[in-house]
Amino acid sequence: MLSTVEGLLIFIVVTESILGILGNGFIVLVNCIDCVKSKKFSVIGLILIGLATSRIFLIWIIVTDGLFKIFSPDVYLSGNAIEYISYSWVIINQSSIGFATSLSIFYFLKIANFSHHIFLWLKVRINRIILLLMGFLLILWSLTFPLTVKIVNDNKMNRNTTWTLRIQQSKNEFFSHQILLNLGAIFLFTLSLFTCFLTISLWRHNRQMQLYVTGFRDPSTEVHVKAMKVLISFIILSILYFIGIAIEISCFSLSENKLPFSFGLAITVTYPSGHSFILILGNSKLKQASSKVVQHLKCCV
Repeated sequence: MLSTVEGLLIFIVVTESILGILGNGFIVLVNCIDCVKSKKFSVIGLILIGLATSRIFLIWIIVTDGLFKIFSPDVYLSGNAIEYISYSWVIINQSSIGFATSLSIFYFLKIANFSHHIFLWLKVRINRIILLLMGFLLILWSLTFPLTVKIVNDNKMNRNTTWTLRIQQSKNEFFSHQILLNLGAIFLFTLSLFTCFLTISLWRHNRQMQLYVTGFRDPSTEVHVKAMKVLISFIILSILYFIGIAIEISCFSLSENKLPFSFGLAITVTYPSGHSFILILGNSKLKQASSKVVQHLKCCV
């Protein structure tokens, strides 16, 4: 039986999930309509479609996994659910972070402005760089997926001992498995963090130099500020995301007290759900489309 606080956290998780699916679905819909109208695919449009789509699936996996662990842990551990969720998790989680990294690199090459020949060479070839990053993501899948299969099969061979007991007996092994499964995601996240911090530092430096030399702001400053907000929010929410995952992993074995696990689940879902609305507010096309939807809803009401 769940306590009042645990029930409230589950309600927050479900609400976050619904809003996240709607927000990410809106991003996919607007960019797909734009691609059909313009009859061409833009790099940023493809990145946003891939990012929003992967986050929709990520929300489903996180919530399904969390609710199974809370309400039916025995069924979750003894059946095939954990196997299917583990396989899906590896692909979807790495895809989500891979597209987020692509978005960070895209902003970096678009916003940063200095005359070094290597940077100019990269800036002209931004499409190829994004394609190379997607190829690298496929390589990560090919390396991580067999490891996931091995870990799942090793645990299936120990059906006489429940996963919960194995976690309690060998937490170090369990944590090492989790780190290995998320190694690709951790690398992409580190690359994305480095790109975000570099972009923010370069932009602040260029803005200070511009104000010092000319005494007025560039008209593109507002666009750059929105991009900075998107990157900063991505950093904060991503850190919360990994903290939430760590809490879930640490507290899953505490079968009697679901409060810490529910709290970690609520934190984890915040990243794929909340960042979608920040992307909408930070993108002029998405913001304009959302304003039209809001106005239409007001007229209907």
